[in-house]
Amino acid sequence: MKLIDGKQTAAAIKEEIKSEVSGYIDQKDQSPHLAAILVGEDAASETYVSHKESDCKSVGMVSSIYRLSKDVSELDLLDTIDFINNDDDVHGLIVQLPLPRHISVDRVIDTIDPAKDVDGFHPVNIGRMVLGHPTYLPATPYGIMELLKRYKIETSGKNVVVLGRSNIVGTPLSIMLSRKTTPGNATVTLCHSKSAGLKEIAANADILIAAIGQAGFVTEDMVKVGATVIDVGIHRVAAPNTKSGFKLIGDVDFENVVRKAAYITPVPGGVGPMTRVALLLNTLKAFKLKMGII
Repeated sequence: MKLIDGKQTAAAIKEEIKSEVSGYIDQKDQSPHLAAILVGEDAASETYVSHKESDCKSVGMVSSIYRLSKDVSELDLLDTIDFINNDDDVHGLIVQLPLPRHISVDRVIDTIDPAKDVDGFHPVNIGRMVLGHPTYLPATPYGIMELLKRYKIETSGKNVVVLGRSNIVGTPLSIMLSRKTTPGNATVTLCHSKSAGLKEIAANADILIAAIGQAGFVTEDMVKVGATVIDVGIHRVAAPNTKSGFKLIGDVDFENVVRKAAYITPVPGGVGPMTRVALLLNTLKAFKLKMGII
């Protein structure tokens, strides 16, 4: 078994980004600028945005955070997005999810300028991804593709099973892995809670990607000997013996599955750091497109 270290891989990519950004600061006296909109005071969202702010700082990027009240009207939020869309000094824009119930997530995503949509959620960018055109890829699938590439895990002709069909992870990742790319060229089966014979399907996977949102869902009998297992899930569960009183686990029963897998991502320290670094890669791309570098 070989552990797929997302933390170490993300750190290496950040050094690559930092070196490139440093060159643009020296040559053009400019650096990529990521703006984030945070609505309300959700603790998890605050943490995520704080991480993104520190990630930007660590590679020499500029970051701005727009904090809005949880009671902000949808119109005022859309006006804020429009303001950032028209700010030439901002290259990437994300709106931290989830949003309050009175705000339409679809309307918010549709309002973001596709050229600044570094989350890769805008319908234009999703459409370009489906067609295999250059675009911003959704961060978590992008991070997973980078892990597969950097660990030289063969995907061409392999049987890949993706558990979970969300628009953020499962669906785009299944499309990306089926494209004529490297990584890619895989035969992909996209499963969900209504899939019949799910355990048997998973047990035939050369590469099993768990993004189903249920702690410990993937058990040992669902994994083929020698498979690569990518765990996207992250769940906070009680752990009385720890100092904090809780621990983080994924969608995979790691302690038992690890005995059968050839490669496996841990939780934490696997996919999570790669999701964050993928956002930096997209922001760098947005900057380069704006500057006419690519």
